[in-house]
Amino acid sequence: MYQPIIDALRRGAASEALAAAREAVAAQPEDATSHRLLAAALRLDGDREGSVAAIDQAIALAPDDANLHLERAGLLLQERQLDEAQAALARAVGLDPNQFPAYIVQAQLALGRGDLDEAERIVRIASRIAPDHPHVSAVEGTLALRRGDADKALGILSRAAERAPDDAQLRHSLGFAYLAKGHLAFAEQAFRRLLEANPSSRPLRALVADIVARQGRPAEAADELAPLLEGGHATPALQVVVGELELAAGRNERALAVLRPAFAAQPEARRPVVALCEAWRRLGAEDEARDTLDTALTEHPQAADLWHARLLFEPFAEAGARNVVERWLQAMPESIQAMQAMATIHQQAGEAEQAEAIAWRITELEPGHTQAEMRVVDHLMQRDPEGAVSRVESLISRAPDAAVKRNLRQLLGRVLDNAGHHAAAAETWVELQAEAAPNRLPLPPTSTRTGDWPELAPLSDAPKGVLLLWGLPGSLVERVAVTFDMAAGPLRADRFASRPPNDLFQRYDTVTMLDSGAADGEALVSQWRDLLPSREIQDGNIFDWLLFWDNAMLRALRPHLGDAVLMAVIRDPRDMLLDWLAFGAPAPFALESPVVAARWMAQSLEQLADLHEQNLYPHRLIKLDEIADQPMGIGQAIADALQISIAAAPQQALGPQRFEPGHWRKYAGPLAEAFALLSPVAQRMGYPAA
Repeated sequence: MYQPIIDALRRGAASEALAAAREAVAAQPEDATSHRLLAAALRLDGDREGSVAAIDQAIALAPDDANLHLERAGLLLQERQLDEAQAALARAVGLDPNQFPAYIVQAQLALGRGDLDEAERIVRIASRIAPDHPHVSAVEGTLALRRGDADKALGILSRAAERAPDDAQLRHSLGFAYLAKGHLAFAEQAFRRLLEANPSSRPLRALVADIVARQGRPAEAADELAPLLEGGHATPALQVVVGELELAAGRNERALAVLRPAFAAQPEARRPVVALCEAWRRLGAEDEARDTLDTALTEHPQAADLWHARLLFEPFAEAGARNVVERWLQAMPESIQAMQAMATIHQQAGEAEQAEAIAWRITELEPGHTQAEMRVVDHLMQRDPEGAVSRVESLISRAPDAAVKRNLRQLLGRVLDNAGHHAAAAETWVELQAEAAPNRLPLPPTSTRTGDWPELAPLSDAPKGVLLLWGLPGSLVERVAVTFDMAAGPLRADRFASRPPNDLFQRYDTVTMLDSGAADGEALVSQWRDLLPSREIQDGNIFDWLLFWDNAMLRALRPHLGDAVLMAVIRDPRDMLLDWLAFGAPAPFALESPVVAARWMAQSLEQLADLHEQNLYPHRLIKLDEIADQPMGIGQAIADALQISIAAAPQQALGPQRFEPGHWRKYAGPLAEAFALLSPVAQRMGYPAA
């Protein structure tokens, strides 16, 4: 629908672009993009006032679309007369100064349609006429912004604004440059100055409100927009924006009041119904929600979002929800979403055959549907393991891309295991891990120096609550971490995130430097403490989930952090290796091969055994073998170890079930060499040899 307009704009065919744009607006009067393109066509046709009115209508329909505000800035260019010096310069270079405004307009139009090279060519000509003109700088700055160089844009526009501080076009462009750099306070200041000069500008007010909201001041942003709701000119889109801001500010009654008319105007639109449902939920207005949604569904029975919303106000999978989904299926008998909802209700009620039948029906209507296919595979694993293998192999052969194939190959390993094909399962997992290894972290080094430990520092008078949590891949240490987290403990898992703290527990060279005696242990511990405030730890109490552990760290911790406790989580080392191979781990270490991984695990566990047997540091061992899938058991193990009271995490927080203890024995053949490396330390830790 848009392409004919864009093509005409690109060719400069004003009449053709205008006709196509007006046709698009007539067909979809609530479509912001159609109004944006109409604005460009009107500008090309020379109707500046009509162009501004069209872009204002686009902003009214999508008030939080920053690109529309940026385009509006380009339409506000005020043509200027050049002074005699500029005219003389123009004559000197053989150019007509009267063409300067036309060049600027053409450059702005090129920017509007995304033709950056053309915009650059045209503004280069304009700059030969008036190199210091603020509108040349505005175009150049905007061009840099569109190319993603916010630093260059800010430099150009800041210098130009010093020369022409009151130029509105420059102020617009400068505000957007600040936005691109994330300097929200400066952007707000720039646009507020423009709003003060033009207080009736609805788009400017909406832009200022958006910037205020992005700075975490939703109540102030809602108040900023409140005048736009008056006088009968509020669009549903604006009402939704204000309603969302009121919700963010916790002013739920005000949110409900402004969202009701937005929903009434656009009951089939997703955004109004989502916001309104949240307001109803917060206010406990279930009766109003059910009545309003049922009325809307009478008029719009094909609106899937309304059915989803209606389900929110019934107890999960109970009789009321079943009734709603039955009505949904009557209105939309081949709706995949309705079928999924009914399958979930059947599954929850123990009606496995009905749930499976629906899943098969969904795969017929939409082959490869992820959720339905997984439900089919799960059912096949229970009653036809070989059929499950064939089904997944078929899905792999039809998978559209490499990422989907990889996920399905991971699933193939699980169904092969379930069918008793353990050698094939192991082969599948080993291949997957080897493929991923180049994109993973190398295994941390392990120290070799033992003995000659520094004295353990005595407890301080006011010890901090410092717990160092660690477990090898496959130990399921993450389940202990989630238990701490759900109990609102001071857990920090940022070592596994994109911006981990750069301290002794994170750097691999800590091990080698402490092992060789080259590192200053006191300085390393001090640095760890100094970084705690940046991790939102102000009082020094922290449960620090470590990426790795090595006894070399004791050379720093024993004399300088004697108050801490190391909590190490383990299972049978052979089960840990199998779990790591099959399911991965929070620590993104490369698993080049089972033998390489087993050798590293054995070295780390030998160190842990030394620490435990010689009591080298205050510590607790948590064995999860028999309780890994039991939230209560994990909570009790932590409570017993630390002599504290701690609530159990919800069952779903632990994630899917893993292999039962001792499952490694089924892989004794395929993984014999790796298990042989782990057997001695397993026995040292109290596990059987075979």
